Amino acid sequence: MRGRIQAMIVATSLALLSLMMPPVSVLSSATVALVTLRLGAKEGLTIFGCSSLATAILGFLVIGSFQFALMYVMVLWLPVWLIAIVLRESRSLFLTIEIAVWVGVIGVIGFYLYDADPATLWKSILTQMIPVEAPVVDLQQKIDMLVHYMTGIIAAGSVCGLLFGLFLGRWWQANLYNPGGFKQEFLFLQCKGRLSVGAFALVGIAVATSGVISEIVWNTTILLFVLFAVTGTAVLHTVFSKMKLERFIVPMLYITLFLIPHAILLVALVGLSDPWLNLRKN
Repeated sequence: MRGRIQAMIVATSLALLSLMMPPVSVLSSATVALVTLRLGAKEGLTIFGCSSLATAILGFLVIGSFQFALMYVMVLWLPVWLIAIVLRESRSLFLTIEIAVWVGVIGVIGFYLYDADPATLWKSILTQMIPVEAPVVDLQQKIDMLVHYMTGIIAAGSVCGLLFGLFLGRWWQANLYNPGGFKQEFLFLQCKGRLSVGAFALVGIAVATSGVISEIVWNTTILLFVLFAVTGTAVLHTVFSKMKLERFIVPMLYITLFLIPHAILLVALVGLSDPWLNLRKN
């Protein structure tokens, strides 16, 4: 927020650092999100464009290729710049999350249009990642099952990374100009009943069909899982914050989600059922 040069240095340096430490990419994309949220699409595009150019030049000097570095930051910054514009203009965090998820759904469908059998591609990639000393038979069985859902898993991971960058940028903005604003905005997240009904319908279609259609629908459902997980987290945070041991229970919620990823399934079920149970008012 002190100036364009400072923002470009932060975004570029963190993007290059994320090549060695992938989680740092969230900080880099949050920089672009913050500028866009606070100063608008034009200023965000300026930081995005100039930082991309700087990254390409540094990529050429360090690794001898500017194409990889340029494509990397385009994938990293372009989506977060776009959804930051949506959030700035709509002022609706849920709508922004919903649009990000639907973009992921379009990406899944587009990937199947590009490659009618992506499972074969994912199988070749995952097979190469099997350690030499690993029990090949057991891993091969798991891979054979997993490859049919890898497109949705990769898309869901990309959407999560995108949303984390946006959330961090929004949190920074709130801390600077509206303390407590992001917390209030996040805790008021609520899933629409039509989305929950749509999710049940998709599961029904996935079960009733077979082949490529069923596979596409299951992969789409994985992306909706992200939407319900985010809203479910907001619901549980609100419910736990009303308890006497709030200062211990709320942090434990996030620690549990970090240490036990399977718990996210239960959180997503909370988000899915919230339109009818309305747990925050009980």
